Amino acid sequence: MIEALRPKVKYVIGPDGSPLTVADLPPVTTKRWVIRRKAEVVAAVRGGLISLEEACSRYALTVDEFLSWQMSIDQHGLAGLRTTRLQQYRA
Repeated sequence: MIEALRPKVKYVIGPDGSPLTVADLPPVTTKRWVIRRKAEVVAAVRGGLISLEEACSRYALTVDEFLSWQMSIDQHGLAGLRTTRLQQYRA
């Protein structure tokens, strides 16, 4: 119901500074989550391109998983999304 009140945006600025539309988002069948794809989904949700619920159902993510991506970006930038560096960034 809240989504009906909020107008959908046509594009947001992606992690690399270019416009990001729904068509530019990673495919629904994505299994391998590289830094760029994670960052694009976070940017889309933050910018209002898609909702958190829509992102989680579209990509079979848990809310906690998405929020961990968002927190990693906030605390460490895009490098925080590297799975090989999780131990370095987590306290």
